[in-house]
Amino acid sequence: MSRRKGFSLVELLIVLAVIAALIATITPVALNAIQKAKATQVAQNLKTLASAFENKLYVDGSAPSALVDLGRDIDVKRYGVAWEEGSGTYTVVVWALEQVKDTTLQSVLSDAKYSSTAEWSSNTVDTIKTLSGMSNLTKAFTPSSSGISGKGIAYYTFTFVVY
Repeated sequence: MSRRKGFSLVELLIVLAVIAALIATITPVALNAIQKAKATQVAQNLKTLASAFENKLYVDGSAPSALVDLGRDIDVKRYGVAWEEGSGTYTVVVWALEQVKDTTLQSVLSDAKYSSTAEWSSNTVDTIKTLSGMSNLTKAFTPSSSGISGKGIAYYTFTFVVY
């Protein structure tokens, strides 16, 4: 009796079941890695913007006149800066309109906070004032959130003195 070449239906179904089980196992791990990478990127960007703002004041002696003064390739649709100044002491809030994991964000930038309920809108500065508890934020570069929508704001507040 001669055997046919190729796979039987049972063999093919077993191979497909094994592949489906592997995909079901790997997918959550891959999605979690993507979320962690996004949160890490946002935290690093907040840290970089904070340093750039502080450096701008130390070097030039004046606050930036636009967000792009702090660096190249800043996504002005998603990032913003607001500050208040009193006799050389600056309190600054930098924020990102992003949906990220709070724990990962704080593992990279421990003082960063995240609000999953804050909505992206034209009055983001008012939202930032409420979230940070700083009602005296007088200067701000707000993201032009036109064309994007969603919820979730990651923000970082810091204070420093310029001599």
